[in-house]
Amino acid sequence: MNDKTLRLNHSTISARRFGLCMVLPTLIVLLVMTAYPLISTFLYSFTDYNYLKGNDSAEFVLFDNYVSLFKNSYFRQATWNTVLFTALAVVLEMAFGLLIAVFVNSLKRGQKAMRTLLLLPYLLPAVTVALSWRMLLSSNYGIVNQVLESLKLPVFNWFMDTRTAFGTILFIDVWQNTPFVFLLLYAALQSVPAGQYEAAGIDGAGFFQKFWYITIPNIKSSLALCALLRTIDTFRLFEKVNVLTGGGPAGTTSTITQFLYNFGIKSLDFGFGSAGGIIMTIFALILSSFYIKRAIQ
Repeated sequence: MNDKTLRLNHSTISARRFGLCMVLPTLIVLLVMTAYPLISTFLYSFTDYNYLKGNDSAEFVLFDNYVSLFKNSYFRQATWNTVLFTALAVVLEMAFGLLIAVFVNSLKRGQKAMRTLLLLPYLLPAVTVALSWRMLLSSNYGIVNQVLESLKLPVFNWFMDTRTAFGTILFIDVWQNTPFVFLLLYAALQSVPAGQYEAAGIDGAGFFQKFWYITIPNIKSSLALCALLRTIDTFRLFEKVNVLTGGGPAGTTSTITQFLYNFGIKSLDFGFGSAGGIIMTIFALILSSFYIKRAIQ
């Protein structure tokens, strides 16, 4: 082995060490902030650990917490509500976000102004959005019911009526998060080659043909990524439900996170709550795997 080869090997080793030193702090933070809590939650899920009693009195109960969870009718309803809400919210947000992105991208003027206005709902904190809509939809002084009443239309107690509570929460969530989908897809549309549209136009392709055969194939990776991010975020819905309905009426808006808050955090039964958290994580991974598989393909 000559001197030149030795110098190259030394340079390669030095570069790898430098790269490792640069990545190591981030890896440590990730391990502390994600791996450790996840492992702790997994271990606690097999115990009857209660914060008031402390670690010393905690005993292993194996799968008792998981059995209790699946026997709990409130948890089963919360799981169904969460899955249904996630499916509906993601589909609606993706559909509206894509339509708005295509519309704004087609504008000859005013794109910057439209982008700014459309992003405003997403920039607001979830609690602020929930409180604002609670005032607008109040059964006592809400402007929505006042308008409906003036038009001789039926009014509702939007958050406490079993017929409207779930749909109202869904509407508010879609209203706030559609701009996020719009932003990602609008950015993806900027990378679609204009020449493809021009060539399709010469061949006589209409708007819908261009949309289906040019727009969708070019942004399918962005669509999958967007759906994945929205699925993960929607699956842990909590703030709006907690502020507006508390899981009611009759559990029609209860979610897994709301269940964990009521029966895990508030009661300080961290063993039971940890089991719910692990199940929630598994459900989120299963739902997300469909998008990840589609993105890889």
